Amino acid sequence: MTKDEIIDGILAVYRERGHRAYGEDVTELQHGLQCATLAQQEGETAEVIVASLLHDFGHLLHDLGEDIASKGVDARHEHVGANRLSAWFGPDVVEPIRLHAASKRYLCWKEAGYRAGLSEASARSLELQGGVMTASEAAEFEAGPHYDRAVRVRRYDDRGKDPGMATPDMESFRPLMASLVRAGA
Repeated sequence: MTKDEIIDGILAVYRERGHRAYGEDVTELQHGLQCATLAQQEGETAEVIVASLLHDFGHLLHDLGEDIASKGVDARHEHVGANRLSAWFGPDVVEPIRLHAASKRYLCWKEAGYRAGLSEASARSLELQGGVMTASEAAEFEAGPHYDRAVRVRRYDDRGKDPGMATPDMESFRPLMASLVRAGA
């Protein structure tokens, strides 16, 4: 596959399923665009911007419904999305995606008040994803090579839920995504 074909495939998934809601006041497409836009505005690296854009890609790959967390189901979307995207992107993009739910668990452990600031949907899914980390889980998480990027993606995830926020469209992120497609993907 060429880079264009890979990006076309990703964009097709968003065109077909990006309208889905997931318990927030924005669609999956709006959420990804907002997260990437915020990351871009704050001068993040290309890898963090693309990871922020695609961090919930796994939600678009299952057919379990739009608000499965309210039904007590964790589809492990972070792993589903990361596994699929790892065919095309390197670990600096994929691992923050894989770790963004763990980052929420970590931040609940690390920062007083973080949990209270979670949206209702994020608080509900926190419990399904394992709840607040223990001290030993947090130490292991902090020792990982992608911990810092994952936490940054998580912070954009928390902020990218504004129904009134204007963003560029997915196509505007095409060159950035293409620049990060692994050689030989």
